[in-house]
This record gives sequence, C-alpha cells and structure tokens, in this order.
Amino acid sequence: MSGRRSLVWLGLTPEPERELPTTVAALRTGAADVTHTSAEAATAERLRVERLILHGTEQRWLRYLAEVTGLVTAVAGGTRSGDRRAALRAAEVVLDHHRMLIGLPGGGYGRTATDRRALESAVRTLRTAPSDGDRG
Repeated sequence: MSGRRSLVWLGLTPEPERELPTTVAALRTGAADVTHTSAEAATAERLRVERLILHGTEQRWLRYLAEVTGLVTAVAGGTRSGDRRAALRAAEVVLDHHRMLIGLPGGGYGRTATDRRALESAVRTLRTAPSDGDRG
C-alpha cells in the first residue's frame, strides 16, 4: 500500500461489512426473504466486500454502496422484486454510513448527497409499506 493512500474511510466500515453481504445477496438474487438466499450468493458478496475493504479505495467503496442504493431504491419503488426487510436494513446501514462521512476529510459526504436523499425516501417507503408477508 502506498503511504499516500487515505485509509480514513475504513473507520466507517464495521457495520456495513457485517450487515450488507447477506442482505445485498438477497437483493441481487431477488430472494423473497433473506433466509432463502443461497449460501453461495452470500459468500460471494462477503468476499466482494472483503476485497473492497482490504484492497479497495474509498471511491470504489462508495461505488459499491451506490450499487446497493440502486438495489434498495428499485425494491422500494417496485421495479425489482425482493425482500423489503432486507432492502430496509441495507438502506439503513448505507444511510448511516453516508451520514457519518460528514466527519471525515475529503469529499465523500458531498459525493453521496444524491444517494442519501434516495435512501431517505426508500427508508420512508419501506417502513410504511406492508411487506409481502403482511399482505393478505
């Protein structure tokens, strides 16, 4: 690693690193429920996150979180099938992460403004809409 590469962004990763792999795997595969996500999909997502954290950059990490935001907003908007509880959990984790960026040097907070607004809207939608299991 270069001595010039900023690693300050890594201080914000513990919750996303723990929470996102399974929920994102469920969203990517369109699983109706996190418990129906294949072990292979969850492992692949966990390895992807691990590679980003160990070898990535803040910019690549934020691109990954933008992908997650896209999955979440698609489920919230009804343009993609998937577990709404997983989408809500992923939205909350990424939104919390993006809000914490305000305390870090650099432009991460500003670069995630559009995603924060999209996630805030998705969280409102996902919290108020019934999940598939709640529909009669």
